[in-house]
Amino acid sequence: MISQKEYTKRRNKFAKKLDDNSVAILYSAKYKTRSNDTEYPFRQESNFYYLCGFREDNSVLVFVKSKSSTKTMLFVQKKDAMLELWNGKRVGEIEAKRIFDVDEVSTSDIFMQKLPELLQGKNTLYFDFASKDERMNALLDQAKTIPSHKDIMPLIGYMRLIKSPSEIMMIQEALEITKKAHHKAMKLQKIGKKEYELQAEIEYIFKKNGAYSDAYTSIVACANAANTLHYVENSAPLVDRALILIDAGCELEYYASDITRTIPVNGTFSKAQKELYEMVLDVELRIIEMIKPKVKRSQLQAKAVELLCKGMLDLGILKGSLKKNIKKETYKKYYPHGIGHWMGLDVHDQCPYKYENGQEIPLMSGMVLTIEPGIYIDKDDKKVPKKYRGIGIRIEDDILVTQNGYENLSREISKSVKEIESY
Repeated sequence: MISQKEYTKRRNKFAKKLDDNSVAILYSAKYKTRSNDTEYPFRQESNFYYLCGFREDNSVLVFVKSKSSTKTMLFVQKKDAMLELWNGKRVGEIEAKRIFDVDEVSTSDIFMQKLPELLQGKNTLYFDFASKDERMNALLDQAKTIPSHKDIMPLIGYMRLIKSPSEIMMIQEALEITKKAHHKAMKLQKIGKKEYELQAEIEYIFKKNGAYSDAYTSIVACANAANTLHYVENSAPLVDRALILIDAGCELEYYASDITRTIPVNGTFSKAQKELYEMVLDVELRIIEMIKPKVKRSQLQAKAVELLCKGMLDLGILKGSLKKNIKKETYKKYYPHGIGHWMGLDVHDQCPYKYENGQEIPLMSGMVLTIEPGIYIDKDDKKVPKKYRGIGIRIEDDILVTQNGYENLSREISKSVKEIESY
C-alpha cells in the first residue's frame, strides 16, 4: 500500500511545479454505463489517484497556489444513507478530512458554487486537456477570463516516470500473482479446451490472490490468432501441436503487471517453433542487458530491429541484406510494434517519452518499462518457409532501471524452452 505521507509528498512536489497565482483541478473518474442501468466496475482516474489515493467517484482535487503558499482541497460525495444502502458506504466529508492530509475537505455538491471563488483573479488554470468529461465544459465556461490554460498531464506524467520504493513493491506483488497465473497455464492439460477456459484459469488466480482485476483485457491466442496483436476474442479451441500466446497481467492496488509468454498446447515445442522462439528469446535477453541509465528507448528499439532482422534472415523469413531490410522496413510485416512502454499505475503508463523541447527522455533509475520483442507470421504468408507459417511469438518482461543497470522484476516467470517444457 502507498502511505498517506507519500501522497502528501507527491502533492507538495506537484505544487512546486505550478505557476504562482494559479489553480489546478483534477476530476475523479465516473462510473461508465455498461448497458441500460448497469455499469462497469469502477476504477479511479490514475492521475487523480496518484495525487491523493482517494477511490470514490464524483470527487475533485484542487490546488490553489499563491506566491507564498499552496492550498489543497478535496471535494467528496456527502453522506447519504439511502444511496449508501444501495451502492455502498461513502467516506464522507468528516472522515475524509481525518484520512487525507489536505487543507480543506468539502462536499462535491457545492463544488460548482465554489468554483468562481477558486478561479477569481487567477492567471493560470491547469486541467486535463485530453479529458472528454462533460464536467470540463462547465469548468471552462467559468474559466473564460483566466488568461492562461495549461495541460496538467505532462506535470504529473514526468513525476510518474520515476517509481518510488512503495510503487516498485506494489508492481512486484502484482507480478508475484501474475507469475502464479502463467505457471498454472503452463501446467494445465490444454488439448481440447477453449482459449476462454485458459483465460478463466488465469484470471481466477488473479482474483483468488486479491488482485483488483486484470490490468488489461487478457489475450489468449492459439495458433494463427497470435498474429492479431490485440486479439481478445479468446474463443477458439486449443489445438494440439500449436502455440498459445498469453498476454495477461493482473492489477493490484491500481498497479499493473504486463507479461507475455508463448507456450505449446501439448507442452513441447516443435523444431520450427523452437527455432523461432529461441530467436525471439535471444533478442529479448540481449535488449534487457542493454538497459541502464542514460540509454534511450530508441536505441533499444533500433537494436531490437537489427537483431530480429538478422534472426529472420538466418531463418529464411527475410531475403537480402541486413542493411537493406532495415532501411526498407521490411521487418515491420513481422514485427510491427515497439520494443516496450512505460508501466505503473496504467499498463501503458501516462508518462512522456520526450521532453517538451522534443528531445527523447533517457532511461533513469526508478523507471519501469516492458521489453517485448515478437514475430508474427500469418498462416497464408507464402513468402515464408512453410514450417513457420501460422506462428506468432511474443515474450515480454517488466524491467526496473537501477542506478547501475536493471532488475528484471518478472525474472521468476519461466520462459526458457527447458523451463516451459518441464511443466
